[in-house]
Amino acid sequence: MRVRKTSVAGTWYPGSAAALIRDVDAYLAAARVDVRGRVQAIIAPHAGLMFSGPVGAWAYKVAGTGTYDVAFLVGPSHYVGFAGVSVWPDGAFESPLGPALIDAAGAARVLGSPVGQDLPAAHDREHSLEMQLPFLRRVLPDVPIVPMVIGYQTRQTIEALASALVDAAGSRSALFIASTDLSHYFDAPTAASLDREVQAHVTAFDPEGLLGRFEQYPEQERGRYVACGGGAAIAVMLAARTMGARHGRVLKYAHSGEISGDHAAVVGYLAAAFGTFDDAH
Repeated sequence: MRVRKTSVAGTWYPGSAAALIRDVDAYLAAARVDVRGRVQAIIAPHAGLMFSGPVGAWAYKVAGTGTYDVAFLVGPSHYVGFAGVSVWPDGAFESPLGPALIDAAGAARVLGSPVGQDLPAAHDREHSLEMQLPFLRRVLPDVPIVPMVIGYQTRQTIEALASALVDAAGSRSALFIASTDLSHYFDAPTAASLDREVQAHVTAFDPEGLLGRFEQYPEQERGRYVACGGGAAIAVMLAARTMGARHGRVLKYAHSGEISGDHAAVVGYLAAAFGTFDDAH
């Protein structure tokens, strides 16, 4: 069985189960979320837990109200450049809260798609998926995962990944999770202005508009001006819509300066959900 070892446990988040549960549960308790209906997908950030945890908790508190057969995790590659999507095929992802088991059937479907590939190096140091596990293991501990790291975030890869997600989900109840931070290292007012554009596309459930905004910038600048996992978010939005989601909801927004006190160069964090919500207008 292939086990992906943790790379940032004990640094980006507590390495002991007791300390991690204490922090995650505190963030979940503070999240004041009231979304009624079926949640098909979420967006959550992936910075160090003390920075992004207070935001990510809002997305996972909503997801935790649902029942799912499988969770598909999509995050950006921060360290390895490659074309397509690297899928961890089987085994488990290690976590202080116990291993997250891989849904091998779902992984095989994505691997068999035009963009799927088995590239373990893309996962070795990558934190974008690992930072989802503290919440996922706490709120949906019995749901197996399909972990995917997206390489070059081209339109072709994003759209093909969306189709692969739908195909891999099939008739099962699936939760799609996009791991992304928003703008990077602008002053707080500039970051808030840039991040409002992303939030507008989320609220309108407009993945095409978000893709168009993504493509306004050179590929190497998209992570800074829009979102480092923008391609993951767009793919997840497209897949969720095909699977029946009708509404987008911004749950929480914040930036790193609200924790660090440094408002000169911040990173934006977003929690969002997509589904069919009873209270949507």
